[in-house]
Amino acid sequence: MRKNNLIIMAGILTMACALLCPMKVRADEYGYSYLYDYWGDVKACPDTYTVQNVFTSAEMGLEIPLKNPQGLFNYQDNLYLCDSGNNRIIELNMQGERPEVLRIITSFKGESGEEQLLNPTDIAISNEGNIFIADQGNSRVLKLNSELEYIMEFTKPDDNTLDPSLVFQPTKLVIDSAERVYCIAVGINKGLIKYENDGTFSGFIGATPASYDFADYVWKKLATQEQRAKMVSFVPTEYDNIYIDYEGFIYACTGAVKADDLRKNEGEAVRKLNLMGSNILVQNGEYRAAGDLYFGKGGGYEGPSYFTDITVFDNDIYVCLDRNRGRIFAYDDQGRMVFAFGGNGNMDGYFRRPAAIEHIGRKLYVVDSLDCSITAFAPTEFGSLIYEATEEFTKGNYDKSLAAWEQVMALNGNYDLAYLGIGRALLRQENYKEAMEYFELIYDDDNYSKAYKQYRKQWVEENIVAVVIVILAIFLLPLGIGRFRSIKQEIDRAEVFELNGKE
Repeated sequence: MRKNNLIIMAGILTMACALLCPMKVRADEYGYSYLYDYWGDVKACPDTYTVQNVFTSAEMGLEIPLKNPQGLFNYQDNLYLCDSGNNRIIELNMQGERPEVLRIITSFKGESGEEQLLNPTDIAISNEGNIFIADQGNSRVLKLNSELEYIMEFTKPDDNTLDPSLVFQPTKLVIDSAERVYCIAVGINKGLIKYENDGTFSGFIGATPASYDFADYVWKKLATQEQRAKMVSFVPTEYDNIYIDYEGFIYACTGAVKADDLRKNEGEAVRKLNLMGSNILVQNGEYRAAGDLYFGKGGGYEGPSYFTDITVFDNDIYVCLDRNRGRIFAYDDQGRMVFAFGGNGNMDGYFRRPAAIEHIGRKLYVVDSLDCSITAFAPTEFGSLIYEATEEFTKGNYDKSLAAWEQVMALNGNYDLAYLGIGRALLRQENYKEAMEYFELIYDDDNYSKAYKQYRKQWVEENIVAVVIVILAIFLLPLGIGRFRSIKQEIDRAEVFELNGKE
């Protein structure tokens, strides 16, 4: 009997190993931090960030636990957390080891008395200290002063193309330096809703291109009016989140990108909008800024990455939060992947339902709406060197940038951006030949061509005398030889004539 039990237990263990081994291989293939190389292969990468702490309701000292937190905003190094499920906004000081609750906002001084917030989903604060809140449950965007006194509100856009029965539900918002409001609302897919600082609705900007299949397009043209009415319309997709950077450009992200478009290296999961609403995001990387290149079904997750939030550093590196697999992706100003890490799970550094991301300095903060927590990430030595190298290059300190990139490469010899950074620094230092060698190693044709053009020009300038001598020699030597032969022939004829005369 005991022997039979042992056999049964061994069988169960064998089956468990068989089920778990494929998942283990998949996890090891990506690792916690990883990158994609020129060929699209996954390469392990040293961690760029490490978990500094995970703050729960208890560690924040909250008597009422968090419930479905959605938004996060940084103002003067304080974090404002939208605790949507509890109809409140929590102001946190993040300077100490644990967050210090400075203020809990549940209401404001309205025109007719105290008014309550209802399902606030996002917040932004202007340079003047005025507070803007996406008060979704009350169908408005509020503008309050720093003392929480009502100033004005922004309501449903007065636009004839909108469904009259549509309830205005703002979800995310940003404000520019002039306190103009740009927001996203449920069911409005015409782009960002823009309000002037006096509350006037001034239109929609930055609508995403409508995506459609060519076969469906042809069929829709040939179909009858009744058939077309039953078909899905080709309309722009809604944005999921927005962020305004230090220069006033708006970064907008959406997870509604088709897998087929990503496989063809198309689709716009991230857009950078100027004042006219045009997308000016640079995409010079081998692959588009859209998260994972490969996606299948595993662990209950399928399909491409779903960017649910975005934040932008002052060095123009933007960081996207993937709601689908709980990962964090960062890209530089040229659209090249800087790092990727994270995953779904219950351990520190993993997420169950990531909802928002924000930064203070170089630190990252991620809100998990299911775990009701904030995870604080601090850059590692490897991550700090990447930022240092990038920022020194922007400042024009090419020697310092070169030194930092060399340290990055010493820590990870497979990090393509290090080769690119060294090559660009050498290019600015006019070491063109050496720069060409680094660009060649990562198959960077564009920068290699730039370096080669300058190297060719430099070589000609340094060897112009020798080049001229060679050119002159090429042209004058045949003339000299011809002249010599002509003179020799004349001399020979003269000698023959003289000998004949003597005879």
